[in-house]
Amino acid sequence: MENVNKFTQVTSSVAHAQRRSFLRTVGAAAVTGGLLTACSTADMQVSPNGGRAAGDVITLPGGDLGILNYAFVLEQIESRFYELVLANPYENMTAMEMQLFQDLRNHEVTHRAFYRAALGSAGIPDLTLDFSDINFRQRTNVMEAARMFAEIGTAAYNGGGKYLTDPENLAVAGKIVSVEARHVSIIREMEYMNQTAFSGDNIVIEGLFIKLEPMEVLPKAQKYVRETIDAHNLPTAVA
Repeated sequence: MENVNKFTQVTSSVAHAQRRSFLRTVGAAAVTGGLLTACSTADMQVSPNGGRAAGDVITLPGGDLGILNYAFVLEQIESRFYELVLANPYENMTAMEMQLFQDLRNHEVTHRAFYRAALGSAGIPDLTLDFSDINFRQRTNVMEAARMFAEIGTAAYNGGGKYLTDPENLAVAGKIVSVEARHVSIIREMEYMNQTAFSGDNIVIEGLFIKLEPMEVLPKAQKYVRETIDAHNLPTAVA
């Protein structure tokens, strides 16, 4: 349980991410830094550590550690996706969109670093990620993928949080999911500007945000992970 307790101690980075101003106007803060060097399709993977090969099996543990590592899988995917969005900006990306994607990236990178530090040796290794089916040069493709990742991430926290037995772990997960839900809203607003998509009826069910069980989420996430994620140890809902 040492690593589970350690998880509750590493909260400052999450708090910092939430304090940051997320919705900025271009006039309030100029876009800083140049565009990152563009990547080719062959660069759309993250090299794994420890000599692992694509197709290796990564088994998630049970209990709280299993749920936290499950969240870590999703944070690795989301953070890398936004890194690639900024490394491969689509044509005519506006300064405002660039700034918002930088904010999204910074939040997800913070989440990824948080899990890596909090879980320590009990955490899964860095995954081999493959986004080669996403056309990062096309705005529509990027927006659809960004919305999908944000919605899955939010649904995963909402559906998996009930399995956390440590109240402090649940509190931290609650803080992170609130950021993920805000990501959904801003991405939907970027995708469908000046419409009602930011809080559309199709993402609200009986007054509650979408939620999915781990076994519903992981097949969606697996598409972008070269290793096989074995989740048989994760807790499941009792029918």
